[in-house]
Amino acid sequence: MILVGNGRLITRDDANSIIEDGCLAIQDNLIVETGTTDDLKTKYPQARLIDAAQKMIMPGLINTHMHFYSTFARGMASKSDPPTNFLEILERLWWKLDKTLTLEDVYYSALIPIVDCIKTGTTTIFDHHASPNVVHGSLFKIAEATLKAGVRSCLCYEVSDRDGKATADNGIQENIDFINFCNQESNPLLKGMFGLHASLTLSDQTLEKCVAKNSGTGVGFHVHAAEGIQDRLDAEKKYGMGVVERLYERQILGEKSIAVHCVHISKKEIGILKDSKTNVVHNPESNMGNAVGVSPVLEMAHQGVTIGLGTDGYTSDMFESFKAANCLHKHAHQHPSVAWGEIPQMLFENNRKIAAHYFEKPLGQLVPGAYADVIVVDYDPPTRLEPENVNSHILFGISGRSVETTIINGRVVMENRKLTTLDEQEICVKSRELADKVWQRIE
Repeated sequence: MILVGNGRLITRDDANSIIEDGCLAIQDNLIVETGTTDDLKTKYPQARLIDAAQKMIMPGLINTHMHFYSTFARGMASKSDPPTNFLEILERLWWKLDKTLTLEDVYYSALIPIVDCIKTGTTTIFDHHASPNVVHGSLFKIAEATLKAGVRSCLCYEVSDRDGKATADNGIQENIDFINFCNQESNPLLKGMFGLHASLTLSDQTLEKCVAKNSGTGVGFHVHAAEGIQDRLDAEKKYGMGVVERLYERQILGEKSIAVHCVHISKKEIGILKDSKTNVVHNPESNMGNAVGVSPVLEMAHQGVTIGLGTDGYTSDMFESFKAANCLHKHAHQHPSVAWGEIPQMLFENNRKIAAHYFEKPLGQLVPGAYADVIVVDYDPPTRLEPENVNSHILFGISGRSVETTIINGRVVMENRKLTTLDEQEICVKSRELADKVWQRIE
């Protein structure tokens, strides 16, 4: 048994309770009790104590949209003309990079952001993968990396028609093989979804095939929706409707599905997302970096759509995404008082609701019966800390690099900033070697 105590325990329970000199008890992979440090030390005298030393004890964070495979683009010089719109970013960068990847590249391009996730307090990751020339086995290779590191993940492969029918069929099969594997294994650290790229790269025939193949698996779809204006214009031109409308008519949406971005959508489509109980994931830094526009997430939130928060591979730091989202919507609305409630709800409430569709026990809360995903954060509040202002303390006082200890599924994967499951230096050396070769292969 492990105790994590002598800290300010941010439970994220229904009352958003904070326990001063708080402590939690971990047995195997679950939290069994919370209380004061003295009480739990007395009750469990043989347990190992991880001393938070008056720092904050928080639930591990959840990232509901990530792209591990984008890692090797970091620092890469472009051999193409600079892109002027989102479609050109896809064509001149991502669709060139993903075609060069080998399975070894896939493995190491996952390990690098996984290291970053652990070091910045993200313990559960929903990843969306693409490697058109090595589709078969790619999700299993990523799973090898996540399990080695000890992080919790939900993986999928993005099916697309852009590389031809055979590659699309391979993507469908990789999703199904991995989903079936996860369903059989029932590993609390590993789940699968059915990945799709976007409306503009998927024909009706391919979508019909995906829906048919996914029938009976119990999982939903993970798809980019109306990220760039090109996706919307393509849907309107070819099908006479918006992207969300099309995905709904093709039976892609639903309470277990994730529609990522939803930047260029109509009021009618917001209603569709709400009524179908589809989950939306907002990625503020990526949207700004790709200059695609501002997703109407505040309007969606007010209409009752469940909106989570992700990073889209732009960063691995969910604290960073949290800060960026807060600033983006204040700036976009030219109003300093908006987004105070909606953005924390995305990260601290809705991400765990989305995860609950795939993981058997609660995540994102430090309560008895929840998975033991816990972080210790180096923050000593300079003003009063209470349930009503804890989000403000996190927004203005904490960054990902404030995380000192990370526990996932009851396993200590980082303690006092030292990784326990991975050799970061060795991974970086190998990653640089592979990245150089990838850069050479890109035209």
